[in-house]
Parts: sequence; structure tokens; C-alpha cells
Amino acid sequence: MSGQVKDIIRIENLCRDFVVGSETVHALRGVSFSIQPGEFVTIMGTSGSGKSTLLNVLGCLDIPTSGEYYLDGMPVREMGKNDRASYRNLKIGFIFQSYNLLPKTTALENVELPLLYNPSVSKRVRREKALSALKAVGLENRVNHRSNQMSGGQQQRVAIARAMVNDPVILLADEATGNLDTRTSYEILALFQRLHAEGRTIIFVTHNPEIAEFSSRNILLRDGRVVEDKKNSRIGSARQVLEALPKEID
Repeated sequence: MSGQVKDIIRIENLCRDFVVGSETVHALRGVSFSIQPGEFVTIMGTSGSGKSTLLNVLGCLDIPTSGEYYLDGMPVREMGKNDRASYRNLKIGFIFQSYNLLPKTTALENVELPLLYNPSVSKRVRREKALSALKAVGLENRVNHRSNQMSGGQQQRVAIARAMVNDPVILLADEATGNLDTRTSYEILALFQRLHAEGRTIIFVTHNPEIAEFSSRNILLRDGRVVEDKKNSRIGSARQVLEALPKEID
């Protein structure tokens, strides 16, 4: 059918079992959903819901026991380990709770890192792309600061810039505000909302129900199954919440 939007992610009846001693743990039990370009989806669940396992499968870090996973139209389950790693670097931008920056390296060098694996990108283009990504997250004045000279919020912005530098089809965030204080969390959420408004596709995995107020859709996992999948009819503005917070006094 022409004119149909291609799914960025499509998973069908995904199951993931782990054998622990003599027991089999069913971490994912027949999960199915699709994500289209331009969606901002929160995947929520408490500890043991299967969200970490799902994150690893979506991030091409693990393969399902059964079921299918299509990322940008390609079946991931059939790929070998090396192909999967290359495809992951090309298609997915990861953002972690702990930032995962190189410690004594500048913001610019951290953001350039994913492009070092791409031999077709020259040094000049690499620098231009990294500068552009840092500008997009509001860090154009921190380009030469090292990670240990930056606040948690600034480090997370560097991590978001690094995730975007390859122009992936999807940003995959794992508890990306988990280590941040309230004000900084809303600053980062406001940034995600702005990136979403600019057309980025985002998956934000979290145990925090408040974050679902700011996404366009929420998928709730419990015991390895999707128990709820609904569009958000009243998307909150993280920027407005931020502006309403009491001013900090130094």
C-alpha cells in the first residue's frame, strides 16, 4: 500500500527466556507493538516487569528466544553478532542513566566517538557534526570542557548529543533522568520534548510514572507482557513545569 508509513520498530510475539539453574524464567511473554517515525514512547514497568530485557532486545544487545524484531525494516533476529553491532551503531542512539562518557575527554571528543567507527566520515565532517549536535543540546559553550568539569545535567546533554551525532532512526533512553535532581530532570525532559517536536523518534524506558505525562504514548509492561498501550491525549509541557518550579537561591 503506497503512502503507508514504515514502522521504525515492529516486534511480533517477542519472547525471551533465561535458564537459571533448573528453572526457566520467562522475562518476555509474547510482546507485540510497532513504533512509527516521530513518536515519543515511554516504556514503563516496575522491577521484574521485563523492561530491561526488552530494552536490550530493542537495542540489539540481545536476541529474543522467539518472535520477530524488525528495526527500520530489517529482521534483527537473523543477523549475526557483528552485523547486529554494525546495524546498532548505524540505527540507534543510546542514552544511559549513568551518561557513560569517557572521563578525561572533552565534550567534543565524546560526541565524535560514534563517528570514529565510520571510515567514510572525514575528520573535518566529524568535527562539524559533533559541534552541530552539541549546539542542538545547548552546549556550544562547553565544547572543550572535560566530563569531570561538568554537572550531571551537562554530562547527560553531552550523552544526548553523542546519541544524535550519527543521525540514528531512534533514540533509546534508559532511565535518562534517573541520576538527576528535579530541576535538571525537567530540563532534560524539555530537551527530549524539543527533539521530539523536531521530528526525532524516542523511546524512553523508565520505572517513573511521572515521565509518561510528557511522552506521546505509553506502553506499560507487567510480568513480561504489555498490559497497556495508549496514546497520551494530554501531553504535559516539561518547560512549563520547569518554569513553575521555585527559583533556586545560591
